[in-house]
Amino acid sequence: MDVLDIARWQFGITTVYHFLMVPLTIGLGVLVAVMHTMWVRTDNPEWLRMTRFWGRIYLINFVLGVATGLVQEFQFGLAWSEYSRFVGDVFGSLLALEALLAFFLESTFLGLWIFGWGRIPKKVHLAALWAAVIGSIVSAYFIIAANSWMQHPVGVVTDDATGRPLQVDFFAVLSNNTALAAFSHAIVAALMVAGALLVGIGLWHLRKRKLEERSTEEPDQGVWRRSVRLGGWVSLAAFVLVALTGDWQGKLMYEQQPLKMSSAEALCETEAPASFSVFAWGKLGSNECDEVHSITIPYILSYLAHGDFSTAVPGVNELQEEYAAVYGETYPDDPSFGNKAGEPIDYTPVLSVTYWSFRLMIGMGAVSAGVAAYALWATRRGRVPTSRVGVYGSLLAVAAPFVANSTGWIFTEMGRQPFVVYPNPDVPVEDQVYFFTAQAVSPGVTAAEVWTSLIALTLVYGALAVVELWLIGRFVRAGVTTGDGHPTPGFTPEPPDDADDAGAPRRDRDDDVLQFAY
Repeated sequence: MDVLDIARWQFGITTVYHFLMVPLTIGLGVLVAVMHTMWVRTDNPEWLRMTRFWGRIYLINFVLGVATGLVQEFQFGLAWSEYSRFVGDVFGSLLALEALLAFFLESTFLGLWIFGWGRIPKKVHLAALWAAVIGSIVSAYFIIAANSWMQHPVGVVTDDATGRPLQVDFFAVLSNNTALAAFSHAIVAALMVAGALLVGIGLWHLRKRKLEERSTEEPDQGVWRRSVRLGGWVSLAAFVLVALTGDWQGKLMYEQQPLKMSSAEALCETEAPASFSVFAWGKLGSNECDEVHSITIPYILSYLAHGDFSTAVPGVNELQEEYAAVYGETYPDDPSFGNKAGEPIDYTPVLSVTYWSFRLMIGMGAVSAGVAAYALWATRRGRVPTSRVGVYGSLLAVAAPFVANSTGWIFTEMGRQPFVVYPNPDVPVEDQVYFFTAQAVSPGVTAAEVWTSLIALTLVYGALAVVELWLIGRFVRAGVTTGDGHPTPGFTPEPPDDADDAGAPRRDRDDDVLQFAY
């Protein structure tokens, strides 16, 4: 493997690992803020216990997400310096805003929330949590706006002296229709992740208490029932919104990156009307499109691409020829392209990756929605599910929306190859801004150096995964807590003497300052 391939593996592994934590942080943050709001409004101690239990999971994930996210920005300068130099005029403002505004906002106010229990007024304390959650969402928007600019560059002109893009319209970058579609899709997908977590863990605790023949009137039972019902309804609503925003995003992709979407369907030849592929086999991995065969549903792809059942959808072979005619059949014979210089350009993404990642994204989302529907049905009218298959299946299905988010990200990023900045088809060819991945890697790094960092990061990330899963598993098994933060095996006692009238502990002892955080 050459430096380019190793660097791509490194960035892909670290990015997907980090992205496992991002949707849970965003989605669970919103739900914890809703729980806290309901407690402040109703003084119902069940909402307080829910806030404190799910808040712990949220904080653990937030910390690990920050730790793994920091590596991303170092990679821009170390392994991808040419890319950073090319996009710097656009990315500089977006990443600065993400760090200075959004990241500091969420970190500062999250600290107030962690250490503010019993020390600041309840409504101010609640406002601090909402500020942190909103900061996370704003942070996500800046990052998605940056990534969407790579997918659909707008608001720039080319510097004649350097050939690099210069930002001339910051608002155009922020209001990029690609960013708006991707952001809305990512946020509702994050809610699906959080909803699945509530459903899986909540059902497990309900079944456990049912088998132990505990009273259905015990307070902890109400906490888990509320969690399951909240998670189920959020998951179902989010699935509907994911489908709608995904349809919007798909239609934009057919306008902006038609080769990506045709590759996702393994559509080799142009069809009118075009059929949707249910299952494909053949030489997907080697990109020999003519050797690919599919089971299809007529007309559906035309609707997904254009909103009608008759419009033609271009095939991979035709688009490959079009791109070669416009952007060249071979890479320029330039040292900046390394060993790719003068080599033929394959504009078709790896069909096996785009095809199956697209289907995994949709399929795992559907699995998550199905589990949510089962949970709502199984807990209707006070029922408690005892089916081992149903409950443990729901617990395992917590992974489904994580897989859907990750494969959706892989599809988006792998589908734009061989470009790292994709040309904007709305702009005349002579004015288009684009950048090949082959010329984006740092020229001064060696394969050994990138291998070393890849292996080191993989080991560190593996250790962090063990720590996170252990911590989350520990708190999940402990269950909800009393007012003073201690886990209870069964009935939850009344709030302790040092709690306020609503059950919130007053943090005026030296020995429990970090108790809520850890």
